[in-house]
Amino acid sequence: MSSNSSDKYKAPALEKGLAIIEYLALQPSAQSQSEIATGLQRSPNEIYRMLASLEARGYIHRDAISSKYSLTLKLYYLSHRHSFVEKLRSAALQPMRQASATIQQPGHLSILFNDKVLVVAYSKSPRPIAVMIEEGNLYNMLTTASGKTLLSFLDDNNREQILHQNSSYQKLSKTQKRDFQKELIHIKKQGYTEMPSSYAQGIVDFSVPIGHAPSGITACLTVSKLLTLADENEPSHDDIIQALRTCKKEIESNLGLVSLP
Repeated sequence: MSSNSSDKYKAPALEKGLAIIEYLALQPSAQSQSEIATGLQRSPNEIYRMLASLEARGYIHRDAISSKYSLTLKLYYLSHRHSFVEKLRSAALQPMRQASATIQQPGHLSILFNDKVLVVAYSKSPRPIAVMIEEGNLYNMLTTASGKTLLSFLDDNNREQILHQNSSYQKLSKTQKRDFQKELIHIKKQGYTEMPSSYAQGIVDFSVPIGHAPSGITACLTVSKLLTLADENEPSHDDIIQALRTCKKEIESNLGLVSLP
C-alpha cells in the first residue's frame, strides 16, 4: 500500500490518544502534561484536550496535588472483563444455588467496577418472598455490605486509589473517613460483613470475600436476608455466615485458588 493510501486512513486524534496511553504505560511514575508532551515530541497545547478526554473516560488519572497523569486500571479491566466475569460466574453459580437452597435465602456475587459495586451473578431463594438483586446493577461501594467487603480486602494502594476517585468519600469529614477506615479494618479481621441494608428496611446483608489480590480475582458473595415474622425455619445469622464460608471455599476451589482463612 502506498504512503498516500496509508495517510488516507489515518485518524490523528486516535493516534494521539493511543500515543499518550502507550507513553504512560512505559513510565515508572506519573507524568506532567509538559513531560508527556516532551516525550511525544509535541507541544503541551497539542495534547491538552486529549488528556482531558482520556481522564473524563477513566483511562488516565490526574493527581489533584501534583497534576501529574498516570494510567488507571480501566484498560486492564476491559481486556480481562469478559474472561474474568465468565470464569467467575462459571465457578460460582452452582455453589451459590446450593447455598441458597440450604439457607432458603438469595445470594449475589459482586465485583468492583470503577468506584461502584457491579452484580455479576444471582441465585434465587426457593421461598415465595425474597429479595431480588438484578445482575448488572451498580451499587454504592461506601454504604453496601458488598462494597465494604470488597474494599476491606483490597491492598492498601488499590483501596486508596479507588477511594481517592470516589466523590462521596471525598466529601466525608476527616472523622468520618477515619471511622470508615476503622470499619474496613474490622471487616477484614472478622472475615465477613454483617449489616442492615442501606437500601431498604427489614433486610440484613451478609458478605464474604472471594479470592484475593495476588490472584487477580477479587469478588464478594452476599446474602440479603428478608426479616420475616415467626418463621421457625428461618436460618440464624450464624447459619448464614457458615453457609457463605462453605460456598466461598467451593468457589475458590473451582477457581483453583487457595482459600483464605
